[in-house]
Amino acid sequence: MSAFSSPLPLEAEALLAEMPGWGSEFDRTFANHAPMVLTALARIGGSPQQMRRFFDHYRAYKNLRPFAVPTQMLGDDDWQSAIGHRDREPDLRLFFSRQVAKRGIDGALRHFLPILAPGIAASAFHALMRTAYGVLRANDTDITVALAYWAATYLALPPATGAAPLTDDPADVLRRVAGIEALHNLVLHELLWQNIRDATATEEFRPVVDWLDIGPDAMERMAGVAIRAFAATQHFAALHVVTGLHWIRLVAPFCERPTLDVMLRVFWQAIAALIPEMGFPVLPDERMVDRWRKLDVPGWDDIHAAAAASFDEHDISFAFSAFEEMKVYGDPLYRVAAARRLGLIGDYRNE
Repeated sequence: MSAFSSPLPLEAEALLAEMPGWGSEFDRTFANHAPMVLTALARIGGSPQQMRRFFDHYRAYKNLRPFAVPTQMLGDDDWQSAIGHRDREPDLRLFFSRQVAKRGIDGALRHFLPILAPGIAASAFHALMRTAYGVLRANDTDITVALAYWAATYLALPPATGAAPLTDDPADVLRRVAGIEALHNLVLHELLWQNIRDATATEEFRPVVDWLDIGPDAMERMAGVAIRAFAATQHFAALHVVTGLHWIRLVAPFCERPTLDVMLRVFWQAIAALIPEMGFPVLPDERMVDRWRKLDVPGWDDIHAAAAASFDEHDISFAFSAFEEMKVYGDPLYRVAAARRLGLIGDYRNE
């Protein structure tokens, strides 16, 4: 059993076993969060009854549809022809089910992540999310579903050229991107992955992928910028930066260093592409952040209880990821931002 895994109550496991039967996406390619959020809900202390309550609401509200059936066999020689084709996800799921059965979770991830890593922005990181939660549960079926979804929704961004980096500070990349004039005229879509696609396609944005030096501490540096950005903005896209880095950290043990470096580079490239979505935010200075860290806020038990009572999938996802990231990095800003997200404290930003 994976070091990440831990047993859940039988009712919870029974509910999670139903999840592969539902489509990975629903209307207009919105991602189905239910399988991962139910796991997060269990991890923050939600009961099987709360899990069932959440899913019944979510299934009806999002109008989830049953997963489609495969139509064409894919093999080792031709499976990559289906990459980036959402309609081939059922075929890809059948292919990856054989691969995971043959290689095991560790072998399948180590073999396929180097191929899929450049497409980490797939479904605005939700394929990464499925993979991370599959790792968390050490579940063969979850990994099968995740890899198929990643391949089907793979989002190709302009590749690195090997040009010399400009900075080792992820925040500096975001500041520089805010100066790209073409992004200020970008027409925004409702879906994050479409905005990533369009921003990265602009000619002025193409060099951005090379700007950040991906050193040994790159993920920690990104995490520090991510929680500051979310604490300052409480923006939906900024939330995904915090949670996305948690998900990368979960899959990192299955990546050789070159693969992890690609994931981090492309992840930050995609995050930079979301700067227009976030309204070109200015990050708070250290003095302001230090003041926020000292705020008197509820403890994690109260935060998790509030999240477990919520029907908002992002409340639950963030409450879990922020808790896990704070355990690693020790920054109390995670708890402050989570308490604000759950409405347990007022808006500290203008105090």
